[in-house]
Amino acid sequence: MLRFHTNIFVMPSDCGSGPVVKLRGYELATLIGGAGGPPIFANHHVVTFEAAQARLLTIPRMDVEPDGYFLAAGGESEGNRWQVDGHLYELGGGLHRVELSGSCPTDVFDQLLHSIGWPESKLVFELVREGVTLVEADFRAWARE
Repeated sequence: MLRFHTNIFVMPSDCGSGPVVKLRGYELATLIGGAGGPPIFANHHVVTFEAAQARLLTIPRMDVEPDGYFLAAGGESEGNRWQVDGHLYELGGGLHRVELSGSCPTDVFDQLLHSIGWPESKLVFELVREGVTLVEADFRAWARE
């Protein structure tokens, strides 16, 4: 199971390694932008807003609203309830970011990422509460319950 509250962006071309932080017992390398500050997320995801919505609808027990809000839940029959709330955000004519909050099994998380072009597209994960940006492998280590 993964537990998270994150914004998902396309990896900027000028991203580099930042300071190491300790979160949930893991030492994780953060990402910084080309100027040394936070990364600037100007790229769009490889799929459109509408294509991401259509892909999300292929996930079992998924509800997607026209404004980009979506919700999936499951695990009741196994006694391991999970729920993910999310929102697709458009900016400048393209899908700019995806916000995800909740918990879910890894296979469901992979389906969510697939809806926005993963694994073809390299993604980064901005932890909302912690205010740091991580690469996928470090995000997955941090999000594991």
